[in-house]
This record gives sequence, C-alpha cells and structure tokens, in this order.
Amino acid sequence: MKQTPHPLARLTQHAATLHERAPAIRHLLILLPAGADWHDAPEHAAALLALKRRGKAADALGKTPLALELPGGCLSVWLRLDETKDVHAWHSSLRQALKSLLDEHPEAIDIAVFGDEAFRARAAEAAAYVAWLNGAVLPVWKSEKPAQVLRRIELHGLSGLDLKRARAVAEGNSLSRELTMLPPNVLNPASYRERIRALAEMEGWQIEEYDIKRLKKLKAGAFLAVARGSGHEDAAIVRLSYAGKGKGGETLALVGKGICFDTGGHNLKPARYMNNMHDDMNGSAVALGILLAATRLKLAVKLEVWLAIAENHLSPEAYTQNEVVTALNGTTIEIVHTDAEGRMVLADTLALAAKEKPAAIIDFATLTGSMAVALGERMSGVISNRDELAQKAQLAGSATGERVVVFPMPEDYDEALDSTVADVKQCTLDGEADHILAARFLQRFVADTPWLHVDLSSSRCKGGLGAAGSDITGFGVAWGVEMLGRLAR
Repeated sequence: MKQTPHPLARLTQHAATLHERAPAIRHLLILLPAGADWHDAPEHAAALLALKRRGKAADALGKTPLALELPGGCLSVWLRLDETKDVHAWHSSLRQALKSLLDEHPEAIDIAVFGDEAFRARAAEAAAYVAWLNGAVLPVWKSEKPAQVLRRIELHGLSGLDLKRARAVAEGNSLSRELTMLPPNVLNPASYRERIRALAEMEGWQIEEYDIKRLKKLKAGAFLAVARGSGHEDAAIVRLSYAGKGKGGETLALVGKGICFDTGGHNLKPARYMNNMHDDMNGSAVALGILLAATRLKLAVKLEVWLAIAENHLSPEAYTQNEVVTALNGTTIEIVHTDAEGRMVLADTLALAAKEKPAAIIDFATLTGSMAVALGERMSGVISNRDELAQKAQLAGSATGERVVVFPMPEDYDEALDSTVADVKQCTLDGEADHILAARFLQRFVADTPWLHVDLSSSRCKGGLGAAGSDITGFGVAWGVEMLGRLAR
C-alpha cells in the first residue's frame, strides 16, 4: 500500500503574458471577471466569434464554460467568474471548466487570469486549488494502463502569489479521499493502523495506540461492544499529537470515526444500504487530512487527533439489542440498534479526548442517515454545546465553500433517550431527528469541554461537490483548516 499520496502537480507562476508560451500550450483555462470588457488578443476574438455563432453573448460564460479548439491543436476552456458569487459557486464553476481539460489526462495545464490584481489573485488561487484536487491521483484497480498524471500547472498573469495554503489543503483533501476510497479488503483496522504509523513517522507526529487489551483495562465498554463483532481484535483508538509551531497555547482535539466497514451488525443492513460502507471511516480520514495540512503549513496550534478505528461485523460475539454496556466515563448504555455503532465508538473516544482537557473538541463522523435526509449530499450538519463554536463553524463554511448548517440540540430531546435499565439509550427505533438524538447522546461524553460535532452527510456526492470532482469529496478538510485558524485566533 502506498504510504503517501502521489505528489501534487508542480506549479509555476508567470507574470508575463500568455502569448510567449502559446505555441507550446495544449490545454488552457482562461479566466475572466464577469462584466469586464474583453481584450483584443486573438484568442479572445476567436472565443467571441464562437459565442456569436452559437447565438450567445459573452456573459454566457458565467453560466457555462466554453470549450474552443485554438490554432495549433490547443484545447481552451473559457470561464467568467462573478466576484459577487461565493466560494462554493466559484469552485463548482472551476471544477466544471477544468473537467474537459483533465479528461484528456494532460501532463500540463496552463491557466491564464485576466482582470484587476485582486480578481487575478483570487481566481488564480481558486483555480490552482481546484486543479490540484482534480489532478490528484486516486486509487483505481483497472487492468488497463494508468492514464497520464498531471505533473505541471503553469499560471499566467501574476507572480509571487503565496499558494502554500491552497496546496496544503489540497494535499490533505487528497489524502482523505484516497483513504476513503480504499476497498475494505485493502483498508481494514490492522492495515489502517499500519498506514497511520507510517504517516506519523514521516510527518513527525507522536503516536499512541489504545489496543483491545488496553481498552479493556480502561473499561471502554462502548467501543469494545462494537469491536467484539470482529474476530481479528485489530480495533484500536489511535492518538496522534502535533506540537505546532512556537510555544505555549492551548490544545485542540480532533476526533474521527474510523469504521472501516459497517455491516450493521445483528441489525444487518440490506444490500442497498451496505453498499459503500467502506466509506464509514471517512471522519477519521478527514481528521487525518486536516492534521496533514496543518503540519504542512506549520500552524501555530497544538493538535491531539483521536481516531476510533474498528469494524462493525456480524458474528456470534457481536453485540446485540438490549445489552447494557458501561462506557469509559462510567455511563451505562442500553443498546437499541446495533447499526448505531458510530456513536458507540465515538463515546469512549470523546471521553478519552475530554480527559486531556483540550480547549475544544471537534468530531467528524458519517454518523446518521437522518442528517442526509435533512440536507442531502451537498451540505453537512454541525451541532455544538457552545453557540460561538457553531457560529465560527458556519463562517468557516462560507470562507471555504464547504457549507455547513447549524442544528440545535434542545435538552427536551433527552426524553426520547430515557432508559428504564441504564443511564441512557443508545438511540431510538423511530429514526426521527436521529442526528439531534445522536448529538444529545455524544455530549454526555465530553464533560464540559467546548465541543462541535460534524455529521458528514456530504462525504459522498454523486458527480462531485464544490472543488472536488470525485464522488468522495474530502469535505471537511478545507473547513477544518479554516476552523483551526479561527479557533487559534
């Protein structure tokens, strides 16, 4: 198994005009501000003629990119970006524009930006980020010869632009997507932990593994109930530490759900809903992607990353409905549905994270179907025990194009989780508002720590989402890096 993602394309900036390289260019993206007058360059004239022939005005490029064959065999794509539109809209348009270029699997793509300096800087950064994401090598097992890899991005129209952040976030997103796309016979708890050890050694992270034996000593009954279903005893809670640049400062904790495959356990999923359940470790992959980006950027923030790595399998030893188990913090839990395993492994992982008294905890999980019902695949939901955390989360979503919706978790929802035999029910069988009930359940395990729960309903979106063109979106990495910055400030 590869230990690191394939390197992203090398990017070079050119302040000089595009025409100096024109004879060598084979794949070209041209970005223009909406409403601006067009220059008198020959390529612009050709694009205008093509639009006129199709009965469209230049403003039509703000809705649909124009693909145009230029003299010499260059495939060009033209796009106008409206400065009044948000980041998500820009990323979506750029993904669409770059698709026809990347579909030819070029070795290099040239991107030319026009307009004033502020527009050129914003357009260049967004285009580079989207090109890096969609030019990244993702896992495939086809027997045919692999396609050409994107190796170079040539950026025209400005120089000296700092793109370190965009590249680091793209690298973190690519790691997250690569891990999530690995099939369950390749990525299981044992191989996943091996992969994480290699990453930790490479990136200089401290690593600590709470294996089954250690978790039994800690009486982490919620996690162990789920892990019982697998005969391999390879499940574990993995803790990674990043010291951050500089000294002092409070620690932030990230927690990720890492269920490498989810059968549903004794409450077995039907085939339709078991399909793609190797994705159920996406929360842990997002946390790893954020950690990688933070490391690349040398962020001045201390991070503790806790990954709950297990499988939810069906076996004679697997946990069953109506069991009562005791979590690491002493809370007794009545099991209601074995397919609500995510909140079980997170319960003990959150309790471990909270014991270290971080300034805040953010957890990431593909947790509930009800969040997907509420929002679909295009946004994710967040729930917090602090209003200021929820507000920052929403702002981070707007800033990155990874949109989140804040849900409340009023105390009276606890009535649905009242148990006659234990401190709390794991869930209900009704399914209504399960995303809120899951949050009410999880908040019992964070003590009084400021906590934000991210339910990743947009971890998979058919056809891509925002900047990412793959069905697996890597949603949460860009958001998480932005959120870390806002919390550190």
